[in-house]
Amino acid sequence: MTINCKGTLIDLSSPKVMGILNLTPDSFYDGGFYKNETLILKQVEKLLNEGASFIDLGAYSSRPDATHISIEEEKKRILPIIALLLKKFPEVLLSIDTFRSEIARLSIEAGAAIINDISAGNLDNQMLKTIGNLQVPYIMMHMKGTPQTMKSLNQYNDMIKEIQFYFSERVAAARKEGIHDLIIDPGFGFAKNPHQNFSLLNQLELLHTQGLPILAGVSRKSMIYKTLNISPSEALNGTTCLHTISLLKGASILRVHDVKEAMECIALTNMLQQKD
Repeated sequence: MTINCKGTLIDLSSPKVMGILNLTPDSFYDGGFYKNETLILKQVEKLLNEGASFIDLGAYSSRPDATHISIEEEKKRILPIIALLLKKFPEVLLSIDTFRSEIARLSIEAGAAIINDISAGNLDNQMLKTIGNLQVPYIMMHMKGTPQTMKSLNQYNDMIKEIQFYFSERVAAARKEGIHDLIIDPGFGFAKNPHQNFSLLNQLELLHTQGLPILAGVSRKSMIYKTLNISPSEALNGTTCLHTISLLKGASILRVHDVKEAMECIALTNMLQQKD
C-alpha cells in the first residue's frame, strides 16, 4: 500500500505520522501559536526530527463554528509558508488542508505533495477534477455540511453504513477523475457527537472494506478532553490512548500535534503485532 509523493513512493503498510501545523488564529488547540517565521521553522524542525513523514498545513480552521475566511486570506496565509518551508527543508512532504480547488492547485504548483480535503470534494465541485489533473495523493474526509453547520448534522440511522456509502460514492467520483492515490479519513468530530466518535473508533476496522489507507485524526480533540473534563492542553495522554486503539484497528496515518508520542505508539504496536 503506497502513495506517490513527488516521485517518492511512501509505504503505508507501516504506519506513518502526519504532523499538524495550523496557520490559523482560531484552531481549537494551537491557533495563533505560530505567529512568525522563526516559530514556524522551529516547530516544523521539531516535528520532522521527531519522525513526522508529512507536515499538514492548514490555513482555514475547520473546528466547529470556525470563522469563514476568504480564498484570498487563505492564499495569503499558506502560500508564503509553503515557500518558507521548502527553502529550509527541501525534502519535506507538505500536505495542504484545504477544501478549495484553487488553493489546492496553487499549493501543489508551489511544491506541496498532498491535498487533505475535509469535504471530499463536496464543498468545491472543481476539486476532484483539479486533483486528477495534478495527480497527487488525496485525503478525503467524511463530513456533513460545513464547519459552521456540522454540529447540527449528526443524525444517522446507521452511522457506519452511511460513512461506508459516502466513501463508496466519493471514491467512485475520484476514480472517474483519474485520482489514483486515495486515503480516507472518517472525520472524528465532524458531524459526530462524542458518543458517535467512540462508536466510530470502536468499528474503525469496518472501513477497510474500501481497500484504502485510513487516516485517524483524534489528536487532542473534544472526544478526549470533554470526556475527561480537561482542556485540550491536558489531552496528550488521552490522545496517546486513542492513537494506540486507532493503530490496532488498522490506521495507516496518524494526524497529530505531538509526533514523538505518536511514533512511540507506532513502535509499541508494531512490536505487539509481530508474529513469532
